[in-house]
Amino acid sequence: MDGTAMDASTPPTANAMRRALRRARDGVALDVTEAAVLLQARGEDLRDLCSGAARLRDAGLEAAGRPGVITYSKSVFIPLTRLCRDKCHYCTFATVPGKLRRAGHGAFMSPDEVLEVARRGAELGCKEALITLGDKPEDRWPEAREWLDAHGYDDTIAYVRAMSIRILEETGLLPHLNPGVLGWTDFQRLKPVSASMGMMLETTATRLWSEPGGPHFGSPDKEPAVRLRVLEDAGRSSVPFTSGLLIGIGETYEERAESLFALRKVSRAYHGIQELILQNFRAKPDTAMRGMPDAELDELVATVAVARHLLGPTACLQAPPNLVDGEYERLIAAGIDDWGGVSPLTPDHVNPERPWPQIERLAERSAAAGFELRERLAVYPEYVRHGEPWLDPRVLPHVRALADPRTGLADPDAVVRGLPWQEPEDLPEAYGRTDLHTAIDTEGRTGDRRADFEDVYGDWEVLREQVLAAGAPERLAGDLREALAVAADDPTRLTDDQALALFHADGPALDALCRIADDVRRSAVGDEVTYCVTRNINFTNVCYTGCRFCAFAQRRTDADAYTLSLEQVADRAAQAWDVGATEVCMQGGIHPDLPGTAYFDIARAVKERVPGIHVHAFSPMEVVNGASRTGLSIGDWLQRAKESGLDTIPGTAAEILDDEVRWVLTKGKLPAATWVEVVTTAHELGIRSSSTMMYGHVDTPRHWLGHLRLLAEIQQRTGGFTEFVTLPFIHTNAPVYLAGISRPGPTARDNRAVVAMARLLLHPHIPNIQTSWVKLGAEGAAEMLRSGANDLGGTLMEETISRMAGSAYGSYKSVRDLQAIADRAGRPHRQRTTTYGEVPAERQAAAKASDGHLPELLPVLE
Repeated sequence: MDGTAMDASTPPTANAMRRALRRARDGVALDVTEAAVLLQARGEDLRDLCSGAARLRDAGLEAAGRPGVITYSKSVFIPLTRLCRDKCHYCTFATVPGKLRRAGHGAFMSPDEVLEVARRGAELGCKEALITLGDKPEDRWPEAREWLDAHGYDDTIAYVRAMSIRILEETGLLPHLNPGVLGWTDFQRLKPVSASMGMMLETTATRLWSEPGGPHFGSPDKEPAVRLRVLEDAGRSSVPFTSGLLIGIGETYEERAESLFALRKVSRAYHGIQELILQNFRAKPDTAMRGMPDAELDELVATVAVARHLLGPTACLQAPPNLVDGEYERLIAAGIDDWGGVSPLTPDHVNPERPWPQIERLAERSAAAGFELRERLAVYPEYVRHGEPWLDPRVLPHVRALADPRTGLADPDAVVRGLPWQEPEDLPEAYGRTDLHTAIDTEGRTGDRRADFEDVYGDWEVLREQVLAAGAPERLAGDLREALAVAADDPTRLTDDQALALFHADGPALDALCRIADDVRRSAVGDEVTYCVTRNINFTNVCYTGCRFCAFAQRRTDADAYTLSLEQVADRAAQAWDVGATEVCMQGGIHPDLPGTAYFDIARAVKERVPGIHVHAFSPMEVVNGASRTGLSIGDWLQRAKESGLDTIPGTAAEILDDEVRWVLTKGKLPAATWVEVVTTAHELGIRSSSTMMYGHVDTPRHWLGHLRLLAEIQQRTGGFTEFVTLPFIHTNAPVYLAGISRPGPTARDNRAVVAMARLLLHPHIPNIQTSWVKLGAEGAAEMLRSGANDLGGTLMEETISRMAGSAYGSYKSVRDLQAIADRAGRPHRQRTTTYGEVPAERQAAAKASDGHLPELLPVLE
């Protein structure tokens, strides 16, 4: 294996090169094969390729308002730990504990060591703290685990977070974090303490990771699929992210082209890749790849030019100036617009044998090529100017203190000094359309979509392509008669193929399926239809998560945005208690100003005002948000919430527990595995939950089956689910429908089949199946009671989420209304508690006296 592409011995034909160059000049979309040809351009062909790339770059800079500007970041390099669980064969950064001890170093840099470097950098005018470290060292090295334990950190990410806060507060530098492979939850933990983050993709060539002798063999974090997932999670989390390629480590030209296309795909989908680094391999002594030749300069120049042609004028491309032996003009001519981080203080710890150029020298050489060198921040100007959702409100003041508000670049006159970083202590002040819970029924919403519709959800066109590629669901021609017989005899014996056949049942077969489900319902829970006298309290609808099915979420400046105060939340709970409620169900948007402790305050405020009411609150997404903001584990956060008054949690935010579907439905919500982690952790702590499924959008019966099987498996382990709630997708104002991607909700057939199959597939583990009158209306809910459901949910008293989406069935049902639905189904009815227990006589009497509604606040709709 040599340091250049492995297929260099078979250069493209002259015709292939001419054709590819012509297509690049004409701005025609290139494919992988053509890109691989252009990566081999040399001599005059390479100059032709670079000329077009430079024109694209110049057009992009002109459009961005900084023509003729090439940027860099004045930074300090902080190698927080050089221990790593990976074994990359070219790396001299990672080391072993013994070498660190002999050199007099600990497993990690101490806080004092970190802050000393950062303070000296601030004195020299640096504005970026580049924090680089090995991947999850505690998983491999006991010394790393012992150091973290001794200093009170659960894991390396906790130490990264803590030091980032201290750097912000004590020095004013902006942390740019390179902690390696991160999970979705890690991004939630680190986004509030950093301006940007990064991780090199390096290559998508799996064989270089999987085959013995490959440069990444034995390195679990270098699997290309894992690293691509990190890039996607960064995009979903709206994190300005740096990535790039390491060229010349044994990849072929086609593999290098495929890597560029993979980066382009992620960049298009989320618009979150702020820059791409194109880095040439340099062999280092004392490594397994010390004998490999360095990647030649022509290789790097061609890669830069092809990247510019593929990613277009708006991409920011960087090549490290210390790795090219002063050949700066050639890289500028190839289409770069950035030199990356350059430090006047610290070495490049990844390439220590290659010192940084002097900034003055870099400016001279850039000027000789016709470019003005300007300083930027760790986060690129476009994200600085955009602000939310790319920059967390806790970091935004630190960024603005160093930024030129006009250009988004670094302010040359800014004083680099520490500023306080802290979680807000209280909920934001009440503001906005706080009467939306009533006005939604009388006045409606202001518009059918939020103002940032084209931006907050990611790239709609990429999403359409993704959904089209998945294709339509196949209808299975399974033996319905046999499947119905098994369902009637023992539904626990249904195979997946039989269940899928039943999900597709229609006509007389569907009627038979619903009769069987209703019989199973009768044997499991009897004939009583249960309901709860409850009030929904949605304490804010400000949210930037980017759920594409949600019409409730608003920007803070949108006309329909609102946030309630603690007092207003407690007032609404007290009003509900006065009319017989036994429960309040409280959920809200992921408001960027909401402190992680606000959820504790909300639960405590309600319990202090109404000690007897059951607090059913905070979806798994809110739990993760609270845990991430407070730095607590999910278990510790839930325990604190329980101590503050939380009784149970809603199993919402589930949608479909299959990430294939979730990443179409939402840009930034928690992955399926994290949802499972939250609910199972809650159950282990004695906090029960409901379970839900939202269906009828871009899903198929195969997804419904997987979802229900997973819920049954969880219930067998924990026993913590109180019920399963079917949530038909309301399409009218849903962004994913307005963008022309989803179906217009489930059909009446779908609704019956889902309820019936939920009864059968969850039997006997989850006995209570709830239908939604908000989404289906009274007649639709009664039909579901005849198809296997036994519960109607609650009176709600206010319901904003479905109404904002376009539900036409009002935001409230009185006790008599719910009893009438049971009557339509020919069944008796019974009021229940949240956990399906008996309701105290006093509560029943209060509900009966008021009919469970608030006449002064919520007029009953006929």
